[in-house]
Amino acid sequence: MGLMTEFGYEPSESNVVQRSMQHVVASKPGAWLFSKFMYAVDKPLFGATGGKHTLPSLLAGLPVVMLTTTGRKSGEPRTMPLLGIPTGDDLAVIGSNFGQEHTPGWVYNLESLPEATVEYRGTAVDVGARLADEAEADEVFAEAAKIYPGYAKYRERADHRPIRVFVLAPA
Repeated sequence: MGLMTEFGYEPSESNVVQRSMQHVVASKPGAWLFSKFMYAVDKPLFGATGGKHTLPSLLAGLPVVMLTTTGRKSGEPRTMPLLGIPTGDDLAVIGSNFGQEHTPGWVYNLESLPEATVEYRGTAVDVGARLADEAEADEVFAEAAKIYPGYAKYRERADHRPIRVFVLAPA
């Protein structure tokens, strides 16, 4: 049984307002702005709603999971809200960092220790993470673009670095 089944995970269609917000966030200024404040808002909102909502899920209709990794330097738990992208019966996460210059820290954490916890709508599952190969990463990006078209723009803007894609499966 994969994460899709464990979570009853099914991305829903975004409404017209949410799709408009997705275009704003996908723009270079929007992505920069959201990269600076979204995480600070998401964690408290996620907690206050019992794990049901984040800023992107409310404003843009996006299926967000909370990924908790172990800091490669600190050894401390690090939790990040990320879009969960269906791949088979599992989920993938993409280290796009809104198309910004640098690779996000959670990517290095997963490379160092490919074990994590994923939480979605109040259910937490321990997972193993593996780096997707190039063909698999392309498939994940194609699926991601159906859920959130901003991924194509992020990939273009971050073409100076590899964007890592991890497949998460129950441990």
